Amino acid sequence: MSELRGAYTALVTPFDEAGGRLDLPALDRILAAQAAGGIRGVVPCGTTGETPVLEPGEYRTMVQHTVEVAHALDMEVIAGAGANSTAHAIANHRLVAELGSDAALHVAPYYNRPSQEGLYAHFMAIADSADLPVVLYDVPGRTGVRIAPETVHRLAGHPNIRGLKAAGGSIDDVTEVLLGCDLAVLSGDDTLTLPMMAVGARGVVSVLGNVLPVVISDLCSAVQESRWADARDIHLRSHPLASALLSLDANPVPVKTAMELAGQCIGSLRLPLVRPERVVREKLAELMDPFGAVICREAVEA
Repeated sequence: MSELRGAYTALVTPFDEAGGRLDLPALDRILAAQAAGGIRGVVPCGTTGETPVLEPGEYRTMVQHTVEVAHALDMEVIAGAGANSTAHAIANHRLVAELGSDAALHVAPYYNRPSQEGLYAHFMAIADSADLPVVLYDVPGRTGVRIAPETVHRLAGHPNIRGLKAAGGSIDDVTEVLLGCDLAVLSGDDTLTLPMMAVGARGVVSVLGNVLPVVISDLCSAVQESRWADARDIHLRSHPLASALLSLDANPVPVKTAMELAGQCIGSLRLPLVRPERVVREKLAELMDPFGAVICREAVEA
């Protein structure tokens, strides 16, 4: 895998209207839109991908199909492979390596909430299990456990541990990580991409990228090229919608709704997630209105 840097999109998983089957033609259209929008890579089967409700065969199909299509479009793939069982996470890790992923995203074990020593042992066992880059995923609001910067520093010594998706909402934690190692940090919160990159993060794994890939790509490019005024402008323009996608309802309810409003046929959600109330749809439509021309252009290009 090349250096982790730039704009990656945390993909939604498209289902048919009944939520009963994966919709692979819809996935093809999503991936084409990502490539047209300048996205460097995609992340299937993460939080935004409703991974807990995928059957094992669906998980394999989603990763395999994404790898095949994304690579043909010259995009990287970081497949979500995390689990709260170390043995299950290792099995997933080996599977996505076999399927051709460029890296694997591993969330901190959720619900069982291990100690920092437990987290260290968990991630080291995964990194030892296959010759595939590991991207750590710190999202304590989902998992109930934080990967402390000191633990990240210890893990960074393993040659297969290459990055950190930081979704803890703390610039201080990102700064502490960067002070102690040279691991590639990617923002896991769209609203914090600019401030995280300002202190040294190298990009983002974006939810907003599903709707506006070119905006996320442009933001990362502006920072990389030290066009700070442009980056600030993009950040301020996109912040209300980015915030709404993660606050109006549980992810990925708002982003799937936004994609539907943008004319993308991605089907339904799977229980226990349900369609949002009318007020959520109205708010998203209002926030998307300023980007109408961009949304329409990306839909045509895809």
